[in-house]
Amino acid sequence: MGGGRGHERSRGESAFARVANWCCDFALAANTLDRLNDAENQFLSVIQIAITPVILISGVGALMLTLTNRLGRVVDRTRGLAGQMRNASGEERTHLESQLAMMWRRARFQRVAVTLAGSSMFISCLLVLAIFVDALLGRKFGVELVVIFVGSVLCLIAALAAFIRDIWVSLDALQLEVDRATRMR
Repeated sequence: MGGGRGHERSRGESAFARVANWCCDFALAANTLDRLNDAENQFLSVIQIAITPVILISGVGALMLTLTNRLGRVVDRTRGLAGQMRNASGEERTHLESQLAMMWRRARFQRVAVTLAGSSMFISCLLVLAIFVDALLGRKFGVELVVIFVGSVLCLIAALAAFIRDIWVSLDALQLEVDRATRMR
């Protein structure tokens, strides 16, 4: 039986060693879990930061739909006016020429607005990419990210300015139609 006691003693020592090993494993697992939680939190922070330019892209996309629809209407109206112009003469031709000139101005403003809005979306996509590259490489692109974001917003502001200018020109064209209709009475 003495062998049994010795076995129990070694069992006791091995139980102690197992508890010590378990404690070490637990500490290691906790440390690994903390690192995973830190990585997860860092990843979630990156996702949260990347959401702002994604929302900007979504909003500018809605603006692009409006701009391209307006551009399509200008193109259709210009084609119609150009067709009428082939058979027009005198005052009618002069009126159509002024309408075509306004349509061309509107198309240019819309081209600028679409180009700038598209540039804003492109720069925002670059910003999302830069945010993830920043996180993956562990670099701190703080100033660069701000500059990219400001560039995107400035393009958006300029696109909106061109859009508003187009609206003003379209109202000038409408005024020509109203003036012509009231003179013909």
